[in-house]
Amino acid sequence: MGLISFFKDAGEKLFGKKVQDVQAAPAKADPAVLAEANREAGTAIENHINTLGFTVTALTVTFDGATGIVKVYGVAKDQETKEKVILAAGNVNGVAGVEDKMTVDLSQPPAQFYTVVRGDTLSKIAKQFYGNANDYPRIFEANKPMLTHPDKIYPGQNLRIPPK
Repeated sequence: MGLISFFKDAGEKLFGKKVQDVQAAPAKADPAVLAEANREAGTAIENHINTLGFTVTALTVTFDGATGIVKVYGVAKDQETKEKVILAAGNVNGVAGVEDKMTVDLSQPPAQFYTVVRGDTLSKIAKQFYGNANDYPRIFEANKPMLTHPDKIYPGQNLRIPPK
């Protein structure tokens, strides 16, 4: 998949003050503080992914606060899990992109990613991709456990749109 872009100012708030301060002025940060903040952010994202219950062998997450880029390594059980891990890492406030370094045990066709805009609903997105607004549960199910309710999406969030 390569590099997937995300809105840096949208998503889960996982980072503490140290990471936020370094992101605000990375050039001014002491190199040791910068390295520690990057490690803390990578660990926070990795813990977030783990709490969602995805099966990934040797999951490793790194973060570069200067660029807002996350790199995700590991072996996912299937393509769907890999895509959900990428979305979980990217839909974090402060993350501008995710560099996919993962592999999968079971190869499948990739899904599309869609960035939510103001006024979107899952029904509207389903109509756009599938031609039927009533197919919104497919998108909802494809984005669990990151989505907990079909009405709880927000502008800037990236969603996984499975193939027809």
